[in-house]
Amino acid sequence: MSQAILPSPAGSRSGSSGRLGDRIFGGLALGAALLVLVLLGSIIVILFIGGWPAFKAFGPGFVTSLEWNPNAGTQSEDGPLGIYGAGIPIYGTLITSVIALLVAVPMAFGVAFFLTELAPQWLRRPVGTAIELLAAVPSIIYGMWGFFVIKPLIAADIETPLVHACAHIPVLNWIFAGGTDGYGIFTAAMILAVMVLPFIAATMRDVFLTVPAVYKESAYGVGCTTWEVVRSIVLPYTKTAVVGGIMLGLGRALGETMAVTFVIGGATRINPGLFSGGNTIASMVALQFPEAETGSLKLAALLALGFILFVISFIVLATSRLMLRPKFRE
Repeated sequence: MSQAILPSPAGSRSGSSGRLGDRIFGGLALGAALLVLVLLGSIIVILFIGGWPAFKAFGPGFVTSLEWNPNAGTQSEDGPLGIYGAGIPIYGTLITSVIALLVAVPMAFGVAFFLTELAPQWLRRPVGTAIELLAAVPSIIYGMWGFFVIKPLIAADIETPLVHACAHIPVLNWIFAGGTDGYGIFTAAMILAVMVLPFIAATMRDVFLTVPAVYKESAYGVGCTTWEVVRSIVLPYTKTAVVGGIMLGLGRALGETMAVTFVIGGATRINPGLFSGGNTIASMVALQFPEAETGSLKLAALLALGFILFVISFIVLATSRLMLRPKFRE
């Protein structure tokens, strides 16, 4: 007659301690997750409260106003309160980011296409590692590189010839208007393009690798070329994830500060020409925050700009995360 094997007291203690450890670990994980939410919420609340005087003083027009003049407005005992609007930096943020994507996305697609379809096996790892290392370069390094290398090259080889060649051509003389010193929206956009390139390329490479091999092999079997396979099989299968990766790059471009501040020119007006100076939300805050006095309307306007940038970035990143979800892709 068999006897039931009862757990030993030691085993019972081990099981109890294991369950206690699980509960402790679960509580720590939950605390870490809640801490992230608290930090995120506190940032939003602090920016909104700090920027509320500007929203209250200028109303909804603050978002679209194109005037940024600290020496205008109502007079106080300490001088003019200033007139501030977010339209100029919002325009600069969006235009530089869009131009950066127009340059970076084709390059990123070429890199991903090469790494997944054309590159020999021995070359894929070094090139892929180099792309990932570009994402780890600090933005201040990109800014210094842009200031000392890219800005002089653009001034001499792009801006000067184009400004002179298009000076009397309708429409083009408006698009390529501006100075020839290398400062401006175009230079800032080129640096942003280099900065977001590794993010987009890495995402494209990873999603291209998720395409089932049988799909591509079947296409090759019926005589498709490599480009036809990518165009007709790979891109349709991964299009939503690719768009999500592009929007992740857009989120990086929207919030970039130092690299843009070095070369954008710091203009407080909208200039239609690509070679004209401009400002982004991040660069305007970086340039003018040290001069803003505590409790001033200017400081409130800068905090309001930070809140607007946070909202824009949150919308872009939330949309990209949604598009990268498997259920959404299906």
